[in-house]
Amino acid sequence: MKTGNIELTAKDILEKDFKTSIRGYNQDEVDQYLDLVIKDYETLHQEISRLEQENLRLKKEIEQGSKVEATTKHVGTTNYDILKRLSNLERHVFGSKLDNN
Repeated sequence: MKTGNIELTAKDILEKDFKTSIRGYNQDEVDQYLDLVIKDYETLHQEISRLEQENLRLKKEIEQGSKVEATTKHVGTTNYDILKRLSNLERHVFGSKLDNN
């Protein structure tokens, strides 16, 4: 599994075999340290997955909110236009009778 710029997986780290030399590192210390690295690496991948899912969820919420806002804005404009036309029609039909009341 290769994600973005991440080159290694937890499995790659686990299966890495280092050659030993006369004055090499203590193999038990290296193994213990790599176990910690693997654990952190797996936690990192889980967090990335969780954040990607949350990002998708939030994008959907924003998209749905935008659609609702656009619909509401359109309905509001339409209602305003209808009321304005109705008012103009009343003035045209009833004329000065509306102004005297």
